Amino acid sequence: MQPKRIGFLLLLLAGSLLHPLNAAWISMDEAIMGTKISVQIWHSDDTVGQAAINAVMDEFHRLDRKLSPYIESSELSLLNNTAAYKPVPISDEFYQLLKISMDYSELTNGAFDITFASIGHQYDYREGIKPSEKRIDQSLSLIQYKHIQLIPEKQAVFFRRPGVRIDLGGIAKGYAVDRGIKLLQQRGVKHALISAGGDSRLLGDHMGRPWHIGIQAPRDRTSMAAVLPLADSAVSTSGDYERYFERDGMRYHHIISPKTGRSADTLQSVTIIGPNATRTDALSTSIFILGASAGMELINRLNDVEAVIIDRQGYMSTSDGLADLATQQSSKASNKHE
Repeated sequence: MQPKRIGFLLLLLAGSLLHPLNAAWISMDEAIMGTKISVQIWHSDDTVGQAAINAVMDEFHRLDRKLSPYIESSELSLLNNTAAYKPVPISDEFYQLLKISMDYSELTNGAFDITFASIGHQYDYREGIKPSEKRIDQSLSLIQYKHIQLIPEKQAVFFRRPGVRIDLGGIAKGYAVDRGIKLLQQRGVKHALISAGGDSRLLGDHMGRPWHIGIQAPRDRTSMAAVLPLADSAVSTSGDYERYFERDGMRYHHIISPKTGRSADTLQSVTIIGPNATRTDALSTSIFILGASAGMELINRLNDVEAVIIDRQGYMSTSDGLADLATQQSSKASNKHE
């Protein structure tokens, strides 16, 4: 696939005449991990820049093969098929990601719980299929992150209950975005944007200005509820409009509450801004499940993240430090190029 070049006009708009005239933005999109992956970088050499983007896409493919619940040969699928019967040794990368997931379960008092898949896998949002109320109630006890036993001396995992399944959909894309940014940094890229569906991370600024990241209006795909000026940040949005179907006036979407085994229904979207996409991805899912009051209370206790929450009625609330963050980000981008 050929890179798309955004040439000298964008260079002028970005207000950066100090850079080589042959430098340009190079971008590429690809469908991986069940979503659209977009990479945009600033580079003076097409060949080198494209090689960097290809490396990012290769990394997304690698992680999809490892972490997808839809690929039978993935490490996650093999774990789901076996771990309830015996401990399963897994790769260090997978093990560390499970540990991180468990840490977020503890931080959020169980709102973030990768065992939601014990019921979540019974939904088919494309076909509009959901489990019966009876089946949900019968399976609800399987959703409990403490059913996952990590065995560090063997780097293995055991599920304490038959029927337990895990899904890293609430953290895997954010982790993949962070891996992509790390690869770009290793190749000397200073300005880039990687997005994977609702998860994005910004490397540097937009050549003298902050990146402007839009938060989609949950009930109007043509509109933005807000636009955030950001640089050197990650941002993740979880919404009830991403994967869902409606039946009998009810919206069934993919963000499952561990307490009920059903779609969390008090919010329309949650956007988290923070230092890396692994963190913002996990927290956007968690806050959506916690709800506006408990979710914002948690965010305001943490010193490295901010939030924009849109509730079921469409009312928007923001965390205490969001306005200051926007000012700091704009100032940061401007000062870098003075």
